[in-house]
Amino acid sequence: MTDLPSTMRAVVLKHDGYSGTMTGPTITDASEWLVDAELPVPTPGPGQVLIRLRTASVNPSDIHFIKGEYGQPRVKGTAAGFEGCGHVVATGKGAEGLQGLRVAFVAAGSGAWAEYVVTQMQMCIPLRPDISDDDGAAQIVNPLTAMAMVDIANEDGDAFVVSAATSQLGKLMCSLGRDLGLKPIAMVRRAETAPMLKELGAAEVLVTTDPDVARQFAELSAKLKPRVFLDAVMDPLSEQIFCAMPNRARWICYGKLGSDAPTLTQTGQLIFMGKRIEGFWLTNWMMTTPPADQMRVVTEVQARFADGRWKTDVSERLTLGDLISNLADALKTSDGKVMITP
Repeated sequence: MTDLPSTMRAVVLKHDGYSGTMTGPTITDASEWLVDAELPVPTPGPGQVLIRLRTASVNPSDIHFIKGEYGQPRVKGTAAGFEGCGHVVATGKGAEGLQGLRVAFVAAGSGAWAEYVVTQMQMCIPLRPDISDDDGAAQIVNPLTAMAMVDIANEDGDAFVVSAATSQLGKLMCSLGRDLGLKPIAMVRRAETAPMLKELGAAEVLVTTDPDVARQFAELSAKLKPRVFLDAVMDPLSEQIFCAMPNRARWICYGKLGSDAPTLTQTGQLIFMGKRIEGFWLTNWMMTTPPADQMRVVTEVQARFADGRWKTDVSERLTLGDLISNLADALKTSDGKVMITP
């Protein structure tokens, strides 16, 4: 910890615990949830590293979390933010091998929206020198989720369904599906995004605001027989899509962008058609997947960013100093990521 400052700038949580709401990953005023603060620079414990932040990204899960709508309770006064990249400047016992490396990370111990971050060494990925900071800061939550979930889809049939397909994660899954010879069926809110998604790899694009979309999907389902639904929305239409899928279909939920909760109208399908509803959380995948399998996925992810098959679309750049005042407006652009620098 030599040559490091004793304090750091951070954007921290204003509230504890859960809010009991589920209003979606949108905000009108970040100051309701966040406040600027000066915190002590944390010290890494055994198996942990201290990272000097270069760039952090904003994901929908970050917004759910600061609002108390995520699966982990808030701790008032701690830094917000889950994902970023930076240099390892100090290590705890057992993590010395990461000293000095530039890594992508998921925060676990202190949040990413701060000048320094502590996290577990297992939540870090050393970055190739030809990976940009933007791609490094968005290297884990979306790309690893895309690889892991499309791997699941590839186990059962030639087609799969992706909701919120214009998101960064949705676009990654469409292109990866195409490269694996699969037929992604993309669900979007705006018809004008269809050409872009088809160019990326979507075999079919359905517009969720079309009043006839459920019938359109039922016809596609009968033809393509998708058995995996990768869903970030979880609203009443999601349930209709799942019910129109063939036997043994899996509804894999990994987000909650929708504000209306789904209602199960055909529970018999779970019994007589062998259908399943399940969740996916990347943190569990990172902590439980064998190292060799993780390395295969990480190597492929970095190769895709390095050669240009994947890229991180950036919609807005903010600093820690102007984050609270500008975050709400920055999030209004839905087709790119908000990036944060110290």
